[in-house]
Amino acid sequence: MRIQVRRTGGFAGIERHAEVETAGRPDADEWHALAERAVADGRSTPPVGVPDGFSYQLTVDGRTVYAADPRLTDEQRALISRVLKEGA
Repeated sequence: MRIQVRRTGGFAGIERHAEVETAGRPDADEWHALAERAVADGRSTPPVGVPDGFSYQLTVDGRTVYAADPRLTDEQRALISRVLKEGA
């Protein structure tokens, strides 16, 4: 499973992109479950965010959804943090 996160916005307006490929990872099942829950709660179009807040595009195996601060679910927040931390 390929999980991609694109973050835009924020005070400086800097875009950040990261991705994680779960194939062959010992924790792949954990990533899959988290990604499926995060995508299930996403929107099909970019939501209106708040000034200087971040907006996110989450793509999991070709399915793209959108989310924005401060209305991220716990699963979305966890997935975004993990991908941005571990992704290259």
